[in-house]
Amino acid sequence: MSRAVIYEKFGGPEVLELKEVPEPHAGPGEVRVRVTAAGLNPMDWIIASMPEGAAKWGITLPAGFGSDFVGVVDEIGAGAEGYAEGDRVYGGAIAQAVADYAIVQTGPSAFYRLLPLPDGISDAVGAALPTPGLTAAAALDTIGVRSGDTVLIGGAAGGVGVLAVQLAKLADARVIGTASPGTFEFLRSLGVEPVEYGTGLVGRVRALAPEGVTAAADLFGAETAEAALELGVPAQRISTIAVGANPPGGVRATGGTDAAPGSLERITDAILAGTITVPIAASFPLENFREAVELQAGRHVHGKVVITT
Repeated sequence: MSRAVIYEKFGGPEVLELKEVPEPHAGPGEVRVRVTAAGLNPMDWIIASMPEGAAKWGITLPAGFGSDFVGVVDEIGAGAEGYAEGDRVYGGAIAQAVADYAIVQTGPSAFYRLLPLPDGISDAVGAALPTPGLTAAAALDTIGVRSGDTVLIGGAAGGVGVLAVQLAKLADARVIGTASPGTFEFLRSLGVEPVEYGTGLVGRVRALAPEGVTAAADLFGAETAEAALELGVPAQRISTIAVGANPPGGVRATGGTDAAPGSLERITDAILAGTITVPIAASFPLENFREAVELQAGRHVHGKVVITT
């Protein structure tokens, strides 16, 4: 037997339960990973609380919880090439990560790639990377952020935001990030010029950048995308990750599936070089998973919430 966080009906953190389940095994084209850390994302509780969110990912009840993880390969199915038992890896498996084991599809059709985690990167940091890293890279690559840009990034202190602002800085862009005042000092430490979100955002950005904004990425809702349009940013240089197929004003909807090959490797290289930092807001043992989920779902932490197994 092994442990996994399971839910049998849709709802908030209260529907999640830590249960003893039969130990899973790798089938053809699969590897089994002994999970050591799982990083939480908004999509995890959206899937668990909304049937339409679960349906988008093909999730049916009962279901596991969480997607991003770090662990060690300990079982390899027939035809799963490129892995060896004992490999330290990171990646994703939808609705499987908060558990003792995750079963991961390999091959070109897999949604997530299972990647080797470099020495020098902790389990907690590795678990914080797959979904946020791919999403941040896609949000910036979609709009071609480059040297000389002034980029407005909405939701700059969130799990995706902290990576996006640092990737934009590495591209030699000026970065203005929307956030709550309590995160301003943290954002300034990353080289970001913070601005408070909410009513009056356009005026505050104009005061901060009177010469104008050239690109924008909205990582939380549509407010930043709408402000960027009002500021005169062309729609093709505005991306959004949170409004589905109907972004405002024809701006470019994107997500982790649009990330360029090698995006996560580029981020891990930058972490090892000390040019990107990944703040871990809190870490909880698997037995305290509900406290971790409640903290992450509140959306008031800067940095990642991690569960260790």
